[in-house]
Amino acid sequence: MSTNFTYEYVPLRGITRNTLEFYRTKTKVADDGTPIEIGFPYPSGLHKIRDLVHKNFRWENKLGHEHKPGLFGRDRFSAGSGKYITITEGELDALSFYQVLQRGPVCSVQSSSSAVRDCVADLEWINSFERVYLAFDADAPGHDATRAVARLFDFNKVYWVKFDKYKDANDYLQHGEEEALLNLWHNARRYLPETVISSFSEFEKALEERPQIGVPYPFPKLNEMTYGIRTGESVLITAQEGVGKTELMHAIEHQLLKETDANVGAIYLEEPKSEHLKKLAGIALGKPAHLPDSGVTNAEVMEAIRGLTGSDERLHLYSHFGSADPEVLLDTIRFLVVARSCRYILLDHISMVVSALLGEDERKALDYIATRLEMMVKELDFALILVSHVNDLGQTRGSRWIGKVADMRIDLTRDILTGSNVVDLVISKANRLIGKSGPAGSYVFDAYTRKYTPLEQEAQDVRYQDAA
Repeated sequence: MSTNFTYEYVPLRGITRNTLEFYRTKTKVADDGTPIEIGFPYPSGLHKIRDLVHKNFRWENKLGHEHKPGLFGRDRFSAGSGKYITITEGELDALSFYQVLQRGPVCSVQSSSSAVRDCVADLEWINSFERVYLAFDADAPGHDATRAVARLFDFNKVYWVKFDKYKDANDYLQHGEEEALLNLWHNARRYLPETVISSFSEFEKALEERPQIGVPYPFPKLNEMTYGIRTGESVLITAQEGVGKTELMHAIEHQLLKETDANVGAIYLEEPKSEHLKKLAGIALGKPAHLPDSGVTNAEVMEAIRGLTGSDERLHLYSHFGSADPEVLLDTIRFLVVARSCRYILLDHISMVVSALLGEDERKALDYIATRLEMMVKELDFALILVSHVNDLGQTRGSRWIGKVADMRIDLTRDILTGSNVVDLVISKANRLIGKSGPAGSYVFDAYTRKYTPLEQEAQDVRYQDAA
């Protein structure tokens, strides 16, 4: 077999030389003119090689580049360089769509099985475009990849290009049906999750989904009334300023990490990361590790955090402090749930997200965020526990809609004027599963140990001490 080769831009399968040149996709040609292989250059420096003779693939790593996730063609377009981005399942499909659309960017995942990983690697770049067109193969793996990747983004910006006559974009090109391919793209509709069922078999499957007992709260009476924290539900905790809602959230976060193996996302917009970690460790240590005279070292804090989480990259702290762009926050929560597999998200507090806004703008923004969060909870099946301040009338500050869309509302009160360390919990809006509302217990907060004790138990302990 000849060992003399050239590397050329060779038109093939309906793809022109100009398109190949744009994507820097060259073909290895034998000295007798036979195309042998075609190489697809990735931004990482690696080349995915398609053997045109044996119809298989391999990765070429001559320069020692690490095989990283990411999109083919990503480096040919700058962020936000157009309104739309089209993502295909194969490199030849990306070239085919780019040639037919005559607009970009068009990129490809490495395979259907790596689609989520590849899109996560370039998530910020993809989100710089107004619409995301998913054009994966018309087969079971392609449809699975479409569903999985669609979950990474707000459904309002995801469009599904559904192939009907042929399996993928390049098949249309090879059959000379460029216009049909173009029409498919233009007729793409917003991707919608499969939420409608109609058959008896689907009804039977739905009946098998029994309500589950969730992760127990660290508050006995509240746990008795709610059956715990379940995914697919949102819990709103309301309190006036200074009552102790952040300490309550720390206790719930500690409980989730202790009682489950699930990943947890913690978004505390008024608390620096260092303080957050020390307060969380303080619950485990039974000491106020966040105070400057606590005597607790950073090494002890880290040991407590490691013992609590059990594994690296299980607890995810959002690094922003103060108000943020609502869309950035929503994208961050979606990223934590889909890409980082967080089953529980804690948000303290929702009002802080729009603290830079006033009046009607604040209300509209909070209405929008609350609605989007509730939709996301149901779509992605995670548990959301969020905090909102209330005014003197007990109404959620900035927007009353926050309390209306949440599955359950828990009001936290404490007599601040007397310096009481007793907090009262009341379920003012019952969760739809159980339907129990009313007083959910009074608990004594020990500022030293960072722990809560039911008031009844605390009173009993005092009586025992007096008797002794």
